[in-house]
Amino acid sequence: MLRPAFALAALLAAFPATAQPLTAQESAAVDALVNTTLSDTGVPSASIAVVRDGKIVLAKAYGKASEAIPTATPDLRYQIASNSKQFTAMGLLLLEDEGKLSLDDHVSKWLPGISGGDTITIRQLLNHTSGLQDFWPQDYMFETMTHPTAPQGIVDRWAKKPLDYVPGTRWQYSNTGYVVAGMILEKAAGEPLMSYLRRKIFAPLGMTPVDIDDSNGPGFPQGYHRYALGPVRVATPPARGWLWAAGELSMTPTDIAKWDIARLNRSLLPVDDWVAQEAPTIRTDGTTNGYGLGVSSHLTRGRQIIDHGGESVGFLSQNSVYPDSKAAIVVFTNADFSGATGTITEGIEKIVLASPAITVDEAPRTDDVRAAIAALTAGTLDRKLLTGNANFYFTPEVLGDYRTSMSRLGPLTGLEPAGPPRLRGGFVNRNFDLKFGSKSLRLVTYAESGAHGRWEQFLIMPQ
Repeated sequence: MLRPAFALAALLAAFPATAQPLTAQESAAVDALVNTTLSDTGVPSASIAVVRDGKIVLAKAYGKASEAIPTATPDLRYQIASNSKQFTAMGLLLLEDEGKLSLDDHVSKWLPGISGGDTITIRQLLNHTSGLQDFWPQDYMFETMTHPTAPQGIVDRWAKKPLDYVPGTRWQYSNTGYVVAGMILEKAAGEPLMSYLRRKIFAPLGMTPVDIDDSNGPGFPQGYHRYALGPVRVATPPARGWLWAAGELSMTPTDIAKWDIARLNRSLLPVDDWVAQEAPTIRTDGTTNGYGLGVSSHLTRGRQIIDHGGESVGFLSQNSVYPDSKAAIVVFTNADFSGATGTITEGIEKIVLASPAITVDEAPRTDDVRAAIAALTAGTLDRKLLTGNANFYFTPEVLGDYRTSMSRLGPLTGLEPAGPPRLRGGFVNRNFDLKFGSKSLRLVTYAESGAHGRWEQFLIMPQ
């Protein structure tokens, strides 16, 4: 029996709400974007879903799904590959809620014989810091994949090799780690991986995915290759068993859009599980790349994005969630070449989402920066280029220190923006990496907006 709150979520998921449709102009722009991208890249088809204001507003397919399905439709299930990892990871979080395991359990508690099993935790399997060697780093199918395998076969060949590094000290994508994690999930749950995920996630949300190995055949999209700029060719899928808990699913874009809406609303599952999945992993040296437990969290193009990609033989997928906009964009293609999924995702983002408040359409002003550095080095800074506050800051003492210290460095040999311009305090912040021979410095600037706004701050410091 579902608990009342979960039952309500299931009822709502059974009737996915659709908001006002896209405007005619937005729809036409999306169609033009996708069709042009497919034409430019040779990708046979794309299937997309768009969530705006927490509701599905578009589900549409374009192009050829397979040699037997000349016209793609939005109800076709595409292989999502590594986008499956977030479901495997969430399954383990739910098992922790049930008291059946802890993500901080060592792997050896559940599976004997894994390299480093006494030190690797389940959490490190999910955040890719375990040190277990990845069994599929290639972007093509290697010979062994033409023969069927099972999770234990992958573990025996790759998870018993020496670790690539001490667990927790580095980040390295590892499909092997997710196969191990899937085996632990099945032991703790006492049922097959797909059965557990269907019972806990898919059925309550009205999702209807299938095992990826069952989607290589009639009635499903066919994967395609392209070698360099040669003809687009049908891809031969790998034998059964290779992706499993590292990429076990095929589904429609609408399926994963329902999952995205649950993420946006913090519904169906405990809030702390959503938060735990999205929290960036901090390595032992205090650094992070934004990866959590099966998803990445990052600020890109002025937006907070929770996302993941996926690649199987002949397929690419991209799922991007925008929490601040209550939005999501799902793009599946039946080709494992080109950057079409990224091009379409970014293009739809520009079409259907409001511009982020922190987007700044400002040039980096590198010529102005060069001129200001040369003037400071020579002690001839033009004060008309400074605001009142900057004029106050650049006292004779400050100018003297700049001139004396900078003149010793020799000519400026490198000037690169350290990131995009951004707004702060009514000014445009631009930071730069400077090189003077072998010496690296950082420049932090604030300026009035516009092509040649006056400098509010111009600080050079050690890198």
